[in-house]
Amino acid sequence: MKILHICLIVLLLQQHQQLSRAKRLMDMDATGGASMEERIVGGQTAEVGYAKYQVSLQPVLGFHNCGGAILNERWIITAGHCVVNFPPEFIVVVTGTNRYAEPGGVYYTEEVHVHCMYDKPYMHNDIALVKVSENITFNELTQPIPLPVGPLREGDEVVLTGWGSKVPNGEANPNLQKVSMNFVKLEECLEIFNQTDNMGVGHICTFSKEGEGGCHGDSGGPLVCNGYLVGVVNWGRPCAKGFPDVQANVYYYFDWIRNVISGNARCTT
Repeated sequence: MKILHICLIVLLLQQHQQLSRAKRLMDMDATGGASMEERIVGGQTAEVGYAKYQVSLQPVLGFHNCGGAILNERWIITAGHCVVNFPPEFIVVVTGTNRYAEPGGVYYTEEVHVHCMYDKPYMHNDIALVKVSENITFNELTQPIPLPVGPLREGDEVVLTGWGSKVPNGEANPNLQKVSMNFVKLEECLEIFNQTDNMGVGHICTFSKEGEGGCHGDSGGPLVCNGYLVGVVNWGRPCAKGFPDVQANVYYYFDWIRNVISGNARCTT
């Protein structure tokens, strides 16, 4: 049984790696077609306790897959593509640390709720909630992040944190990184991406400069503005090539989030 368990983990990791590469890499062709990926490039090492809401989602302890953020004692928010192909027993939540391989807390998943319209249309509604099986212990390194009270405005600065690699398909960074970016209006972002169908009102775009941005392993990770969770990493053109990163707009999904947590929406994988 132990050998079978290990083989299943390996198969899941291989399957998810293939699917995530197809899902998150964004290379524009002459007609505006798209294919995608996500990570942090050009960031700085975050101070201990900088992002107390940050979590690492791991299919097996010690193997970082995606980021996420703590909403309350039982709920984590992340990207849909981070969890849609994994059964709950292969989603381990690591909290309270800047080094994903050195957990402050380890929690196991009880429920996974991927948005009912995930990938309908393609690349839209890429958001999910994970319910852990026991209450998260809050302390000086582990705290929830509040949901936004309004939409982002032009000129707003957001901060992305994550363990993503510095190059496409590279290894996760062992130390949590941070990078500051600016909000890009949807109309401008659509123009930059040649009016791609993979973007809509459920997304927000962020950009700093070429050489800074998300990379592989940052998917599902939190974007924060003025202490509020405003985005969840979805996709981008790898990596930090001078194009905006595209995130799920948490404010747009506010009602869905509240309904799932309250038990009034049951669209579950």
